[in-house]
Amino acid sequence: MTMAYRMTRTLPQDRVAIIMPVDHGLIFDRLPGLENPAAVVEEFGDDDVTGFMMSPGLVVRTEQYFARRPHLARVMAIDAFYHYTDAGAGSGALQASVEDAVRLGVDCVKMLMPWNTTKAEQAALVTRIGRVVSDCERWQIPLMLEPVMLGAPRTAEVVAAEEQAARIAFDLGAHIIKIAFPGEEGTRRLVEELGLPVVIAGGPRAGDADQTVEAVRQTVVAGARGIIVGRNIWQRDLPDAHAIVDRLAALLRTAGRAPETV
Repeated sequence: MTMAYRMTRTLPQDRVAIIMPVDHGLIFDRLPGLENPAAVVEEFGDDDVTGFMMSPGLVVRTEQYFARRPHLARVMAIDAFYHYTDAGAGSGALQASVEDAVRLGVDCVKMLMPWNTTKAEQAALVTRIGRVVSDCERWQIPLMLEPVMLGAPRTAEVVAAEEQAARIAFDLGAHIIKIAFPGEEGTRRLVEELGLPVVIAGGPRAGDADQTVEAVRQTVVAGARGIIVGRNIWQRDLPDAHAIVDRLAALLRTAGRAPETV
């Protein structure tokens, strides 16, 4: 399997990807709606999503489920960072290797890139990322990096800092950038300047279904290649949750053919 093959599975060329994250247990406290991550996968796996973002343990537990649904991509988080509300006190570490990901048959690996940390933690993080990028090139599997200001309010200054961190992620060798929505203009700027696939994180549950769909519409207009949306779906009542997935899928399927990413 080549990098191009795995990139296309992660971010299909004929639509904008909908990747549902269920890996929150690696850094979050127990979240309502995600008490049983495998059940969430089974609840939404037959909806019109393109894949899931998962922990290594969940990848192993659900392997037979995904063997019966080979069209679904799997992005595996290979690191963790504690504590997510206090970046200055946290300490990150790899908890799975790129070789583990390839052995488990996933399509992409993902790392958090907290950038409002101590200088020592930044240096350690850059070292980990460099090692992972090298392994990803050797094993031909894409790395999704998520630059983030952990626990910080969504001020204009924080959004600008995350955009700058996204440039650092580019220079470190990321293949895909995952970032909290920096607005339509900010997303378009990242897409144009970096020349990498950008996927937008949905973040905490906020607003009603119409607001969720409108936010996604803005990301598509700006050129995002995928959305990573979890809490704004699986923390809602199930009928509403499935209805939102249907609306998002209809929107993203009509977004037109995506540009080549590799």
